[in-house]
This record gives sequence, C-alpha cells and structure tokens, in this order.
Amino acid sequence: MGLDSGTPPRTTPSGWVPEALPPGALGADRAPASSSVAAARRLPEPPPDDVAAVIDALLTAVDAELSSATSAQLLDRARGLARAQNLITTELARVVAHAETHEAASADGLTGMRPWLRGHVGATGPEAAAVLAAGRVLERMPVLAAAAAEGAVSHGQLGVIGRILTADVWATGEAAGMDMTAADQAVTDTITGDHPRTLTQVCQRIADLIDPDGPAPADPTAGRFLRITRRADGSRTIRGSLDAAGGEKAEAALESIAASSRCDGDLRTSEQRSADALVQLADLQLAAGNLPVLRKVKPQLTALIQLEDLADPTGVAAATKLGSGATASSLVARQAACDADIARIVLGPDSLPLDVGRAQRLVPAHIRRAAEVRDGGCVFTGCHAPAWWCDAHHLVHWIDGGDTSLDNTALLCERHHTQVHHGFALSWDPGTGRWRTHRPDGTEILTGPLTDTRGDPLPDLHTADPPLFPPPSWPGAG
Repeated sequence: MGLDSGTPPRTTPSGWVPEALPPGALGADRAPASSSVAAARRLPEPPPDDVAAVIDALLTAVDAELSSATSAQLLDRARGLARAQNLITTELARVVAHAETHEAASADGLTGMRPWLRGHVGATGPEAAAVLAAGRVLERMPVLAAAAAEGAVSHGQLGVIGRILTADVWATGEAAGMDMTAADQAVTDTITGDHPRTLTQVCQRIADLIDPDGPAPADPTAGRFLRITRRADGSRTIRGSLDAAGGEKAEAALESIAASSRCDGDLRTSEQRSADALVQLADLQLAAGNLPVLRKVKPQLTALIQLEDLADPTGVAAATKLGSGATASSLVARQAACDADIARIVLGPDSLPLDVGRAQRLVPAHIRRAAEVRDGGCVFTGCHAPAWWCDAHHLVHWIDGGDTSLDNTALLCERHHTQVHHGFALSWDPGTGRWRTHRPDGTEILTGPLTDTRGDPLPDLHTADPPLFPPPSWPGAG
C-alpha cells in the first residue's frame, strides 16, 4: 500500500518493514486519475499489473536515443525487440483463444473474439482471424507453445503452421494413432534450428504423411468466398476464390462485357477490362430493377451532397458521403445524378437530419434514410455493420407508446437488434453526439480511449468525425 493510504505498513516476522511503493508501481495502489478528460469521460479499466509492467517497460524503451548507437548495438536492439514482439503476440493469441473458448466476448454483446478484436482494438478482419488461429495452433501443439512462450516463434510462423497443419489434419493424425508429439517436436525444431526457412516444406511433409490422399471430395461451392475490403477513400480491394464451374461462369459473363466494349486503340490491360466489366455488370443489374429489395428499398447507389456543391462543375473534395460512409469528391455525385432520383433531406443546425416522420408503426423509407445519414450503420458499440445490414429499431417500442420518428429510431444489425431486445440498452448522448451501449447489468461497453498503466487516459484519438457539411458559422463555410 502507499504511504498515504492510511493503512499501517506491513511487517515481516523478523520485524523488517518493506519500503512503500510509489503510486502506480507494480503491486502498489494506483494513483487516482486527475486529468480533466478522466473526470469527464468513463474509461475502460487499466490492464492487470503484470501487463501494465510490460507496457511501462516498453514505454521506457521507446524513449531511448538511437543517434549515438553503433551498428552492432542497433542490431542487438532490433533482435531483442523482435523477441519481445514474439512474446507479446504469442500471449495475445493465447489469451484470445482462451477467451473464445469461454465466450468472453458475449459480455460485450459480440459473437466471438474476432469481431471483438475488430470493434474494440481496431484490428482488421484478417488480423483478428490470424490472432485467433495462432492461439488455436498453440493449444494443440504444446511443444511449440513452450518455445513460443520463450519468444522463439514469430506470428508469421504460427500462420504458416496453422494454414497447413489445420485442426482437421491434426485431428486426423490423432485419430489414426500417429505420434503427434513427434510432429510437434519436428515443427518446433525446424523453427528454432538452423533451417527455419524450410518450415513450409516440413509442415507439408507432415500433412502428407497424416493424410496421403488429401481432403475428401466436398461440395465445390463450399470453398467459394468473396471479400470486399473498403479503404478510407471509398475504393475497394477484392479477394476471393471460386470453384472450377463457378469461376468459368463468372469469367464468361465478365469476358462477354469486356469483349463487347473493346474498340480500336483500347490500351487497357486485361485486368482493367475485367474490373470495368464487373462494374458494368453491376450497372446493368441495378438499372434493370430486378434485384431483390434490400431493407424495404431497391439496391442503389446513395450519395449525400449539398445542393450548391452538386451545382459546382469544378469539383469539391470530400463533399459527397456515400451510402457506405466513405467520402468522395462532388464529381462522384454529379456523375450519379446524371441518371438518378434526387431526394431532399433538410439538416438542422447541428448537421443532423430533421425529424420528418409520421405516426405509423413501421419506420417509413424517408425516416430510415435520415437514420442512415445520421448513424452510418449499426450503432451498437464495437460493431461496424453497414447500414444495409441493419434494422430500424424503436428505442421506445411502438406498442409501449414510442413514436415512429428519427429521435426514436436507431440502426442495429440483426444480432445486436436481438441483443437490445434481451437486456442490452442504447442511449443517445447529446453532449458528444454519440450512441452509448450498456450491458444488462448496467455497465457501459467502452472501446476507448485507451488508458495507461495508472488508469490515466492517453491522448484521446477517438474524436468524433466532423460534420460532412459544416454549419454556416464555421470559417470558410458558405
């Protein structure tokens, strides 16, 4: 305990009195948060003492002066930091896998640790999946886990092992009575020995010995996947896999469009022609109007822009907000407006849509559009589901006297809509202009700001996004 705690100092049987620890030291009382930010905001709990000590040590390390270090000292430092990184990533994987087994993420209203990592610590989808997969590898390979606990195994090496020696492959070996401890030892020896670059070949050899015939034939559609990753500027990266028949169909459709649009002097590469064909295929289907209805409206490109920016032919940067939440220049909206319906949404002085609802139970399309403008997607803390996945939820149910208005509407994905109807609660904080989410026990789900080892907040990087259209009182606003 600290000296000023009011508690008598501890004594040992020999009468020795241990020296009091300063506030914030490992094992001592935490100093109370004194910053104005801490007083104004509710913060997550600081990390446990052992993790706090690691953070403190790393914070000290990053302050080291490097300009006077020799080449040998720099290399030794890099080698030590690589081991520290291995230790941290290994422990994170172990904790995440254990938390997944115990369904810890349900305390924050999520289905598992992958969405929790994405929503609460800012990990990307592939990063979150890789952390959980690495933890599963460590669980089934204790020899490897012991080496990883010494900092001898990198996150990338765990990824290679998990991709080849999958849980199914490992279970097949165990069911066949094979010596999986020997396989575990062989993989670990490869990493910690003189030939770590042969890890892929060693793992593949073990997998071939376990199952010489490879995986059994399965439904060819089971391996299909398509992942569309959205960048900050609204552009997309597409990655996927199709079976032989499905790939043939997709190629035939795209090639028919790409070939028909070619002309003399076309200098596009085959990749560019295929990408243009995919966009044109979407244009044709959207224009035909035969696609299934999506959340009560036909699927469409949505672009929110001020009328004066739309009328500006020179182009205004970041003046358009697309339905996905990304911002783009006004030229994108001008192009879309050439063949589109234009709906007017009136914004109030706080840049939020005004309530234009009417007394009916189901949320009409115009109120839903206003909610999409305000919320952008699911408002449950830590969730990033886009607006087109979401239901329009009545904060106060209509049967309980709640009206069908923008103020009484929030967008929630299907899972979190169910959670809110089973104990979780939402509230709008007018001071910050944000939604808050509370667990059934009344505690709030928080994702930031981060705290340091004493519970004081770090500089808050989670500031609210500025309004897309600034009020006229702002400098430079029209």
